[in-house]
Amino acid sequence: MTSELGRLIARRIALTGPISVADFMAEALGHPRLGYYRRAMPLGAAGDFTTAPEISQMFGELVGAWLAERWQAMGCPAPVRLVELGPGRGTLMADALRATRAVPGFHAAADLHLVEISEPLQDAQKAALGEFEPAWHPSVDDVPDGPALMVANEFLDALPVRQFEKTPRGWTERMVGLAADGETLRFALAPGPSPFASLLPPSVRNADLPPGTLAEASGPVAQLATTIAERLARQGGWALIVDYGRDAAAPGASLQAVRGHRGVDVLDRPGETDLTAHVDFAAVAQAAAAAGAVVFGPAGQGDFLRRLGIEQRALALKARASEPARHAIDAALARLIAPDQMGTLFRVLAVGDDRSAPPAGFSNTPSDTT
Repeated sequence: MTSELGRLIARRIALTGPISVADFMAEALGHPRLGYYRRAMPLGAAGDFTTAPEISQMFGELVGAWLAERWQAMGCPAPVRLVELGPGRGTLMADALRATRAVPGFHAAADLHLVEISEPLQDAQKAALGEFEPAWHPSVDDVPDGPALMVANEFLDALPVRQFEKTPRGWTERMVGLAADGETLRFALAPGPSPFASLLPPSVRNADLPPGTLAEASGPVAQLATTIAERLARQGGWALIVDYGRDAAAPGASLQAVRGHRGVDVLDRPGETDLTAHVDFAAVAQAAAAAGAVVFGPAGQGDFLRRLGIEQRALALKARASEPARHAIDAALARLIAPDQMGTLFRVLAVGDDRSAPPAGFSNTPSDTT
């Protein structure tokens, strides 16, 4: 079974030829009318996935404390652009702002900006954050100049990736074409080596790998990291990036599709299915450092949250909770920090200017991104 957007993509391919996996992702997620993030309410039990802020208030509270500490380390600039990329239902930022009410001057200085293209999610964000009078933008490029504090939780994983396959001729791009029926989407290989394979890190691109090996790279992820880092290095500020992925580049294909909290075929019902790929944090760190920012991490989400005091926060919440609520707090804590849940798979990276003290949650020296 396909979807209305799937039929449109098939028609495009029939007219102009196969498209890259990156183009397919961009259409499936961001088509102006039928894209997944344009029309869906993806979060929660009725949606397709759940993020850390929806699991427990503790996540957003600790992120808020981290942001407030960074603001103080910057010298308490006013105003400071408080920016979230992909804010979901506004839960993380609502918890962050609630937890920082007692920080002198922080709320008065914070000028809230949300980078969001989904109208249903914008409506949810208005309900959660209306009192803070946020401004919405389709891109981080549209956020006004000035010192900034940025958060991107599970945002980079939805940016388009290109896929490549190692062949005797070199790295050939994996494309989305049509099956023999002229309607069903299927994967196919471009006819020759791809110039876009230069996006692959040298450790993968030049490795002696057997034919059939797949690899991924994302130009948009590297470009976003560059954009954020250039701004922070020039105008001051910090960004906290949380996502699932790997610390070092490696061959393999991680692109996956989720619908109704279950994995499905990547090409099935585009526009009605969430698509994500693991973030190459080494590429993010290298792009940010090359743009003039300092980088800390990546650290595992579990280690990062422990260093910020999540276990102590859980004890404080349990002290005034009912027995069922205490069990729920324990379950949420385990889901956020346990190595076999989100604690290791999810990574945390800090990007900032070189004029502030090192941030909490990381080692005291910037990452080696050479």
